[in-house]
Amino acid sequence: MVSDINDQTVQRKEKLAKLRQQGNPYPNDFRRDSCAKNALEQQERLASQAPETRGDEIKLAGRLMSRRIMGKASFAHIQDESGRIQLYAQRDRLPDGQYNESFKKFDIGDIIGVIGRPFITKTGELTIEVSQFQLLVKSLHPLPEKHHGLTNVEIRYRQRYIDLLVSETSREVFRKRAATIKSLRKFLDDRGYIEIESPIMQAIPGGANAKPFVTHHNALDRDLYLRVAQELYIKRCLVGGFERVYELNRNFRNEGLSTQHNPEFTMLEYNEAYLDYSDYMDLTEEMLRIVAQDVNGSTKLEYEGHSIDLAQPFERLNMSEAVLRHNPKLSSTDLNDQKMLASILLTHGVESDSGLSVGEMLMLMFEATVEDHLIQPTYITAYPEVVSPLSRRNDDDSSLTDRFELFIAGRELANGFSELNDAEDQATRFERQAVAKSSGDEEAMFFDQDYITALEYGLPPNAGGGLGVDRFVMLLTGCSSIRDVLLFPHLRSDNNN
Repeated sequence: MVSDINDQTVQRKEKLAKLRQQGNPYPNDFRRDSCAKNALEQQERLASQAPETRGDEIKLAGRLMSRRIMGKASFAHIQDESGRIQLYAQRDRLPDGQYNESFKKFDIGDIIGVIGRPFITKTGELTIEVSQFQLLVKSLHPLPEKHHGLTNVEIRYRQRYIDLLVSETSREVFRKRAATIKSLRKFLDDRGYIEIESPIMQAIPGGANAKPFVTHHNALDRDLYLRVAQELYIKRCLVGGFERVYELNRNFRNEGLSTQHNPEFTMLEYNEAYLDYSDYMDLTEEMLRIVAQDVNGSTKLEYEGHSIDLAQPFERLNMSEAVLRHNPKLSSTDLNDQKMLASILLTHGVESDSGLSVGEMLMLMFEATVEDHLIQPTYITAYPEVVSPLSRRNDDDSSLTDRFELFIAGRELANGFSELNDAEDQATRFERQAVAKSSGDEEAMFFDQDYITALEYGLPPNAGGGLGVDRFVMLLTGCSSIRDVLLFPHLRSDNNN
């Protein structure tokens, strides 16, 4: 099979060499005035007229995707961004010699321009009767076979351009991705939010517990870090007087590859002054419903065998309630027993450090026994303060925070909280993070003195949220792997390249 493909490539390159002798084989003088979708819209009008009726002459361009030669005539299909359309070429209706010397020698994948008039075939398909054509680009590699498609998943990811060429399903995923991003922006723009752009290279990466990528700036002669989150810069803007701020852009975390993780990913971070985390659960819920309706025309989703309706109220559970629900043999007293929690974690293959606090172990219990089971949209609240370094403490229990995470289909989709605006409390937590980092925790935060200074000027009470856009697109498109919704995902080295 590989030999056949190589032979075809050699033959195509030989054709290209002959074309070069005749002139420029890559012209840029053809101007189309229509696309496949526009032409196909004439279907109903022409179908109501006499069989021999032809529409007005149009100019189309696209990639040759199929061809069926029948002696003195041929049927073919070309594809542009809007769709596919059939062509009909007759030897006697083309300039002398062009049918045999050129049209019949086109290869599947070549990009051509055609001039012709639409009509309806006996089988009822709108077709362009070709009167002129022009080769615009010679394709030097054969496309995947029509009936087998691009079955090699690695090639789909490494050579996305081939995947997009042959798969309408893949093209639709990325149309929906673009529509999702557009709708998210519109939702916040319509509510008076201002979009900002924060630095991607930062002296101190902050806003999340994550291992950053490190680079070096030669002119400054200092190391810089790729951004792990946008959050701290957004809150600096709130200190400065903007009250509704968001950023929709890429973050970078030096973590492993999986169906849910890519080292660079798209995050929507959004904050509003004078709201709390409960308000932001309402706002996030509304946003997801509206965007799903915009993108899919429905709030109902089918995902990995589950029916999910974003129009239904999202359930809200605090973390302890969630752990008890999914571990019915435990009591609320057990959740404060470190030995008990450590023992249960071991049964789930999780070894816990004896120095961990109850709050840290509760978080591990949640991740090990609950998270995967949260299929319907569910907010988990009351996260321990020890695992929430940027969240405001709860007024009734200072060991907990006013924080939420949203889970759908067993995956975290969003994270948010009432923001911590007590500069002294934040400094204490940064110090604790710095100790953890110096002890080897690569995901712990740095101590950010400038951010503390900003808080000292006064950060208004506010709530913030972070939405994993890639995971949301996975949900809207039914994709099980994050690689399916990233045009060019990161992959392990290909030894063949």
